[in-house]
Amino acid sequence: MKTILAAYSGVLRGTGSSILSALQDLPSASWLSRSKLEKQLQVISVLQWILTFLVLGATCTVALIYMFCTDCWIIAAMYTAWLIFDWNTPKEGGRRSSWVRNWTVWTYFRDYFPIRLVKTHNLLPNRNYVFGYHPHGIFCFGAFCNFGTEATGFSKKFPGIKPSLATLAGNFRMPVLRDYLMSGGICPVNRNSIDYILSHSGTGNAVIIVVGGSAESLDCTPGMNVVTLKNRKGFVKLALQKGADLVPVYSFGENEVYKQVIFEEGSRWRMAQRRLQKLLGFAPCLFHGRGLFSADSWGFVPYCKTITTIVGEPITVPKIEEPSQEVLDQYHAMYVRSLTKLFDKYKTRFGLKESDILLIQ
Repeated sequence: MKTILAAYSGVLRGTGSSILSALQDLPSASWLSRSKLEKQLQVISVLQWILTFLVLGATCTVALIYMFCTDCWIIAAMYTAWLIFDWNTPKEGGRRSSWVRNWTVWTYFRDYFPIRLVKTHNLLPNRNYVFGYHPHGIFCFGAFCNFGTEATGFSKKFPGIKPSLATLAGNFRMPVLRDYLMSGGICPVNRNSIDYILSHSGTGNAVIIVVGGSAESLDCTPGMNVVTLKNRKGFVKLALQKGADLVPVYSFGENEVYKQVIFEEGSRWRMAQRRLQKLLGFAPCLFHGRGLFSADSWGFVPYCKTITTIVGEPITVPKIEEPSQEVLDQYHAMYVRSLTKLFDKYKTRFGLKESDILLIQ
């Protein structure tokens, strides 16, 4: 067991070769075969990211407050002072780390589903881009793996383009979690942060926005091809104001990794979900996946379903500081058509039927 833990520690640090040497030291046992061990490492890699997203920020906040009541208060005070000094960094381009983005743990994360990134067109480094990512899913596994890490080779497929995945601004108010997110090139999904990336960082920047947000996650379940987009025009207005090209992105399989109870619109439970979504900033979904040790049990581990992310053709956008409603509607309609075309072109290649349609609400 110590050998396994040491090997996984090496994977987290990006020294994946240690797992191979550790495997050689393991005793000959059927339950510790290389393939089974790799599968368990994949499960743990996914689970650690889910727990990081759900509890790291809250846990570190409580720990920081507790430290003020102990003999370690000076450490807590120093970190708090640093936090205050560094407070605006997430809004000013963040602090990405190529080392963290290339951790070997992300390759295990990728291979668990697996997750793939498909390039359909070249992106010019002398332009900036706003990617619209669809659908949200429960945890945005495809968005994180493809744009928050280098596990699927984004930088090799799109040389000269620097991706910045936008997520809830509240995550960047949490100690430690904020730094962890920034190291992956993740930024707050607010105007100040995105404005800075598209205005003060030259060209070759791509901001990835999960357009449907938490509202869309309420409709994420296997067999559903629904995106919340009809009244989401803020990202189009932002692209026009900054002269950044719009790029539709669709992930086939994102909705397949969890099973969710979908409540009917107008029902008491649906109304409660909507209210909590507005209050908390995220949607409280009733979902389940598989168990940690068995695919036949229920748990928080997602099902092993392939997620294929297709990056579509960029829509050239002019720079208009104050776009009229007519121009805004025009480019939004162009984006919707482009996304629908992308979905229709690739749907049969990834398990959907020719009769399946993309429902835009």
